[in-house]
Amino acid sequence: MNALTRFFRAPWTFWIALLLITWALSTWSFPLYKALDARWIIRFPAQLQVPLDVWLTAFFKWLQNDADLFLFTFRDLTRFLSSLIEWPYDQVRALMADGFESGQGSNAVEIAPPLSWIAVIFILIALGRYARDWWLAALVGGCFVYLAVFGQWDSAMVTLSSVIIAVPIGVALGLGLGILTYRSPWFDRLIRPLLDLMQTVPVFAYLVPVLVLFGFGPVAALIATLIYATPPMVRIASLALKSVPTEVVEAGRIVGCTERQMMWRVLVPSAMPTLMVGVNQVIMLTLNMVIIASMIGAGGLGFDVLSALRRLDIGGGIEAGVAIVVMAIALDRLSQAFVRRPPSAILPADLGTLRRHPWLVTTLVVVVVTYLLGLFLPAVQSYPAALTLTTGTFWSDAMEWININYFDTFEAVKSFFLTVLLLPVKRFFSGIPWAWGIIAMGLAAWRVGGWRLGLMAALMTTFIAASGFWAKAMITIYLCGVSVLIAYAIGVPLGIWAGQNTRVNSVVGAIMDTLQTLPSFVYLIPVVMLFRVGDFSAMIAIVLYALAPAVRYAAHGIRSIDPQMIEAGLVSGCTPRQLLWRVKLPLAAPSLLLGLNQTIMLALSMLVITALVGTRDLGQEVYIALTKADTGHGIVAGLCVAFIAIIADRILTALSKSSKQRVEAA
Repeated sequence: MNALTRFFRAPWTFWIALLLITWALSTWSFPLYKALDARWIIRFPAQLQVPLDVWLTAFFKWLQNDADLFLFTFRDLTRFLSSLIEWPYDQVRALMADGFESGQGSNAVEIAPPLSWIAVIFILIALGRYARDWWLAALVGGCFVYLAVFGQWDSAMVTLSSVIIAVPIGVALGLGLGILTYRSPWFDRLIRPLLDLMQTVPVFAYLVPVLVLFGFGPVAALIATLIYATPPMVRIASLALKSVPTEVVEAGRIVGCTERQMMWRVLVPSAMPTLMVGVNQVIMLTLNMVIIASMIGAGGLGFDVLSALRRLDIGGGIEAGVAIVVMAIALDRLSQAFVRRPPSAILPADLGTLRRHPWLVTTLVVVVVTYLLGLFLPAVQSYPAALTLTTGTFWSDAMEWININYFDTFEAVKSFFLTVLLLPVKRFFSGIPWAWGIIAMGLAAWRVGGWRLGLMAALMTTFIAASGFWAKAMITIYLCGVSVLIAYAIGVPLGIWAGQNTRVNSVVGAIMDTLQTLPSFVYLIPVVMLFRVGDFSAMIAIVLYALAPAVRYAAHGIRSIDPQMIEAGLVSGCTPRQLLWRVKLPLAAPSLLLGLNQTIMLALSMLVITALVGTRDLGQEVYIALTKADTGHGIVAGLCVAFIAIIADRILTALSKSSKQRVEAA
């Protein structure tokens, strides 16, 4: 009797029972529905579905056409906001890419050309030297020389123009909202759920309302980029201000600073290193958006990658994708250097301008000289087309050779994974009745984090079912779950290996940097060329994209273990295997769970992109909504993805906290 009681009270008993009940209901739901002629078992009753998509579509139509804000209409507001972004963007794009013109269309006359490629590269070299040293200057200069030599300069300058506009606006908005969250606790509580939604809702979901409200073009693309890139800056700004030492704040009050002076002369300067990390994140996320933003008119390198994907041009897609990676590396290293740059020494006021600002003066001279020489020597203004190189043919030929020689092998691998893993898991999730799905999710969340988390999970799951997206949501969970499982199974051992070996860490770190900076769309081109369209291709692309956090967090968890704990394990006679399983992994568990969390988030964000290769999940619904400009449908499908992400995030966060508490107690 005591043994039976202990069995039912054991923590793992609950999960086994939950899994067995879910498996049984999944297996018999379709036969039961057919036997009883009760479609409601597998599909939420249509008469009870909430037509939220219809309501949202009608709302946005009203907002666009009829909304009156007393002194002006909502359309007037969107046009005003567009003009605030459009004019500076046009000027920057003219400076970097198109040149300054007078007139429009065929009557346009060029007044001045854009900055020459030599001038742009010199400016970036000067920034690298000013920020750190000649090594950084050479790296940044080399990256942009690569863009010129490989024929990506014009598109790269269009993309750089978007970055130059989006980053300052995103940083300013993020800093302003971060200051408000710092000063007002109620505003902090109000904006956090909104930030969660902005970071978990697929980008495609808010492309639809942005496209409807602001039209097709670079302005709409910039606004979508700002929505995507600003939330991290808000969080980092709030954290940076709250992390300023109390002594610094007290010193500011003692000298009589006003609230304004305290903020801009004490808090912000003290938090500047952390704030620069936020600037770095805005830059990276802006570059991560260039391909998606090109769908609504951004142009540049993103449009080149998207065009190559549509043509299945692997060579062109990889070249344009690598160009984005090269630009990302250069801007990332520059922003990080400015984060770590020590304060400049105060120079005597009697020094001349040249001695006080040598790099600024030299840069202006180079810009003027290259402009004048460019009037007579076209090679100074634009990199000679005859000297450009290309790797497109190599990549295309390599992929063709692989397909010819290893087609049967790839098909066998694909068939094996489909038969053994993908299709059985798909059948399992597709068969789960919606009612039991809601109950099971609520019970799982309750077991991990208490009744509040359980109630939230149940309500969000109910929203998915009541919206009519239950079947699509199950396909989403199946595809995301399998991909995360594989990414985690590969990433954690690699991370553990890298965390214990410096040489391995340097190699693995370089590979992960490449995977994280390579645009997500680029993964699809070689995968589709090798495995055709379908769930298997989507799984491979998701695994490649979501692999990095599993590796990085595992390596961080291993490296952050107290050496005394490892020494204690060795003294007690642990073998290397025992040391790993009984000491290192339990201590690294919080980091491993955080890595799993981030892996899931990246996998879900990739699902909309994989809709381009034939998946039939929520990502496809969002993509279809974008192509049809169906605002309500896209937002509701995006909210369903966001709710899946939020549930997973909260459950894993609760597990991470409990794991950390167990480690601290031990």
